[in-house]
Amino acid sequence: MAQTRRKRANGEASREKILDAAAEIAGERGYEGTSINLISERSGLPASSIYWHFRDKDELIAGVIDRSFSRWTAALEAPVAVPDDATSEQMFHLGMRRTGAAIAQFPDYLRLGLMLILEHRPEELTARRKFLEVRRITMDRTRHGYTMAFPDLGPEEIQSLVTLTIALADGLFVAQEADDIELGEAFDLLATAVLGAADQFRAGKQAGSARSKQRGRRATRR
Repeated sequence: MAQTRRKRANGEASREKILDAAAEIAGERGYEGTSINLISERSGLPASSIYWHFRDKDELIAGVIDRSFSRWTAALEAPVAVPDDATSEQMFHLGMRRTGAAIAQFPDYLRLGLMLILEHRPEELTARRKFLEVRRITMDRTRHGYTMAFPDLGPEEIQSLVTLTIALADGLFVAQEADDIELGEAFDLLATAVLGAADQFRAGKQAGSARSKQRGRRATRR
């Protein structure tokens, strides 16, 4: 039993070394520039060990994306102290800042995923499918959170806020990579943009309701 546990622990440690090396190299060189030989050199493990854990480079990069995304979601789900007198708007800003900070801490899934999306490869890579999968999960979670946060908005308006959030998050991440901005603070601006868009939707609904009432009064007079 003890020997089995040691083997399992050694196997897991090797897998983590491989994923660490793959994440570093892919972040530096992109998908095409990443190779099993380079990962072997960086990790200090033979290629046979890499192939024992992963079928090929594509599955390995998918593993990097999956691990990074899991760590990011775990960071978001960890308990956090919240002031008792915090308003819903302050809570929204706090959540967004926390989201940005967690991406900065575990950026591999987004960095590699955006690379794969922008490359427009003719073949469907396992790593690309994994990123699209975690992206759908993120959008679903965001949609659920916004449905709770903005109960007065309809499904189409909520979806528009989700789309805005994902687009701005991608842009801020790219800006962070290029200009070294602080993502937590940048996501605070994202929160302001989303709250402002929600207010615009409400104003539009109120204006539409007012116009409907005016038409109704005119029809009654006739």
